[in-house]
Amino acid sequence: MQNTKIGWIGLGNMGVPMVKSLLRAGFNVSVYNRSAGKTNPVTAEGAKVVHSPVQLLQQSDILFLMVADDASITSLFTAENGILSASCKDKIIINMSTVSSAISQKMAGLVKEKGGAYLDAPVSGSVKQAETATLVMMVGGDENAFLSVKPVFDCLGKFSLRVGEHGAGNAAKLAINTLLALHAQGLAETISFANSQGIATHDLLMLLNESALANVFMKIKGEAILQQNFKAAFALKHIVKDLKLAQDAGLNSPLAQTVTQTFEQAEPQLANEDIIAIYKTLQQDNA
Repeated sequence: MQNTKIGWIGLGNMGVPMVKSLLRAGFNVSVYNRSAGKTNPVTAEGAKVVHSPVQLLQQSDILFLMVADDASITSLFTAENGILSASCKDKIIINMSTVSSAISQKMAGLVKEKGGAYLDAPVSGSVKQAETATLVMMVGGDENAFLSVKPVFDCLGKFSLRVGEHGAGNAAKLAINTLLALHAQGLAETISFANSQGIATHDLLMLLNESALANVFMKIKGEAILQQNFKAAFALKHIVKDLKLAQDAGLNSPLAQTVTQTFEQAEPQLANEDIIAIYKTLQQDNA
């Protein structure tokens, strides 16, 4: 598939390393980003810059999007010079953003009217997994379209699975990110409580990482707490957005309500820090 022309919209923390993975795999990649300066890291490795979404669509066989929210998706598809201002015939558009199932279902219908195929394919994993091409992709949409692009997914991650029709990938991602928020708050509360009882963070983490509770997330975020390094790999403001999307989709369990309230209250101060910066809020509460 290396002759396949790939377009990419969205060059944030995740988009840049994912584009680099495609370039390393030998694909011809063109990119569009509203902030032109963000294209520099990928143009340095061979990506070409295109100056509008519709131009990128016209030059691509497969078009990926990795942007922040539903509003960004609506603008990219429907604005002047947006994706839907031209025919999508024989194109496959893959939305890897963490957005609502509803926006994917809507855009899938519009893309189909224009002759193309749409997949929602959000990812599980953060910057490190994007850099090492070990992401996990959950996909909603037509099975044949999924199978045709699976070799491209294999260049971006270690596992991809079609979980249902349009919007199913987004629903799976919101479910996973709800658990992510619960893990983050649980780890932060556990360390904060242990500290209040005179247990050193380092000692507690050694115990946890040798126990049946050990997992990759806890190791990475526990080390972040230990080093007081809250630079965003996954910004706290994004988990607030995802939890609200999950609530809008019907999630109303006791734990989900509590974790949403915790992160919402922390957002004004910690929006651009990492999700595990919630530890700072909880530590203050226990002081």
